Amino acid sequence: MSDKLGRRQILLICMSTNGFFAFLSSFVQGYGLFLLCRLVAGFGIGGAVPIVFSFFAEVLSREKRGEHLSWLCMFWMIGEIYASAMAWAIIPHYGWSFSMGSAYQFHSWRVFVVVCALPCVGAVVALTFMPESPRFYLEVGKHDEAWMILKQIHDTNMRARGQPEKVFSVNRIKTPRQLDELVEMDSESRNPVSKLYFRLKAEIHGVTFFIYFKLSFHSPDLITNLFSQFQIYLNLKKCFNYPMQENMMRLAVVWFTLSFGYYGLSVWFPDVIKHLQADEYASKVKIHNNERIESFTFNFTLENQIHKNGLFINDQFINMKLKSVTFVDSTFRNCYFDDVTSVGSYFRNCTFIDAYFYNTDIDDSKLIDGTEVINSTFTHNKIGCQMTFDDDYSAYWVYFINFLGTLAVLPGNIVSALLMDKIGRLSMLGGSMILSGISCFFLWFGTSESMMIFMLCLYNGLSISAWNSLDVVTTESFPTVRR
Repeated sequence: MSDKLGRRQILLICMSTNGFFAFLSSFVQGYGLFLLCRLVAGFGIGGAVPIVFSFFAEVLSREKRGEHLSWLCMFWMIGEIYASAMAWAIIPHYGWSFSMGSAYQFHSWRVFVVVCALPCVGAVVALTFMPESPRFYLEVGKHDEAWMILKQIHDTNMRARGQPEKVFSVNRIKTPRQLDELVEMDSESRNPVSKLYFRLKAEIHGVTFFIYFKLSFHSPDLITNLFSQFQIYLNLKKCFNYPMQENMMRLAVVWFTLSFGYYGLSVWFPDVIKHLQADEYASKVKIHNNERIESFTFNFTLENQIHKNGLFINDQFINMKLKSVTFVDSTFRNCYFDDVTSVGSYFRNCTFIDAYFYNTDIDDSKLIDGTEVINSTFTHNKIGCQMTFDDDYSAYWVYFINFLGTLAVLPGNIVSALLMDKIGRLSMLGGSMILSGISCFFLWFGTSESMMIFMLCLYNGLSISAWNSLDVVTTESFPTVRR
């Protein structure tokens, strides 16, 4: 669509879609509606990413294009650092939340979603003051508009260099020639089979034009929509035709392999680190057997404990937290639960007799494995996504690891920007992929948490140059009308 309607217009639509639905997702309460908002926001950002590189590349000189596109790629990583830093600073603060009754919960992670949507809103505002790509205007025949934008770019650059008196003297602009597939049939159909093929193709185009001509009198809106969709389909199809077919297939393979490795390891690294943390945490669990507690008030946090065959009589659980606590084969008789929050805690095959629950998050999902509730009452249960990270070091550690991983790409970004136009795109792409691939073999020695964090930073730092090179190569491999 950006090849037909313009880079700036489609980029504005994509960024507005992403910003609006990202902002909306922070307020919705249902899980399904939240996923829908994030899905639509993903469509917006997915459409914006390729347009940004085309938009920026079309106002750059060939000599500095690789370097400046690499600097542009660095802002992608700066955005990841911003998101990681905001998650680290905001989400663990459970106190940054409010509720309106029991139906509407606005927790700290929702504040994080709003903060992450703010840069997109700022980008939409900035785009309204930016001109269209002059290269696109040339392709669609708007030469005067393209000339004015080029003059504006020239004047801005001259003022920055301290030469405002220098005049934009270009009065002729050379545009690439657009070839029609049905023109010059004599050169393309030198044998009878090819000649017959192109003749049939010409007849089909003629019939299509006749139908279009007839329908345009009766349903102009319908034919306009159909024609636009057909043009989009043709643009996509031509990317797989000669002479772009070979480049398209090669780039598709490189994009797939690089994305598969990078995003696969991006998911795997945090999971392994979390597994190592869980093993260490589980090794410190405290087990209590056959305990009997009567008329006692629990108003403190219970963490990483297992209570087996316990008997709790006339006890009160008030304003407390249960973190990774499991009660097994235990009985609670005439107990009172008030403002209790549980994370990773369960009651397995337990019995509650004459118990009263007020403002707790204990529900059927935590009363498992045959737990019985006899003559007990639940009122004002907490609903929504309950995330409790108060004084939880592991929560800070998770986001801090993500922050370190994204911060590690900055040196690679700087190196690729400085060397892109000196050693070449393909050399940097191949070298970065080989080095990042070699670094993966050292994962066999990652038996500790600190070692895995180091490997995460090393892989991210080595692979970022490949991403920057691939963005530049992809942008330069296609003509403007297919870019």
